[in-house]
Amino acid sequence: VQLVESGGGLVQAGGSLRLSCAASGSTFDDYAIGWFRQAPGKEREGVSCISSSDDSTFYADSVKGRFTISSDNARNTVYLQMNSLKPEDTAVYYCAAATRLRVGAALYYTEYDYWGQGTQVTVSS
Repeated sequence: VQLVESGGGLVQAGGSLRLSCAASGSTFDDYAIGWFRQAPGKEREGVSCISSSDDSTFYADSVKGRFTISSDNARNTVYLQMNSLKPEDTAVYYCAAATRLRVGAALYYTEYDYWGQGTQVTVSS
């Protein structure tokens, strides 16, 4: 499966962005899709995940209540709606696909098999 992210950009603190992750070569039915981010000098961090089997969702504590993950299977696209953005949300955001996730490991980047190229999100204060 090939993944392409879009929707990043520059936004002021308190603003919103919606990231998209479009898949080709396979359907989302076969995967769990996660969003990750990496800021300069920091480790890659799991942000959110949506399960293909039952649409269950997972969020990092740092984004709960502000970010929402959703999927449009007809378009083979997963979205990450980001509201109330903070400067600490600044990072390159990646989407990734996992064929199988261990219980409790939805936000572990090592669980994921396929990655997009990333999209930059910059939040100014």
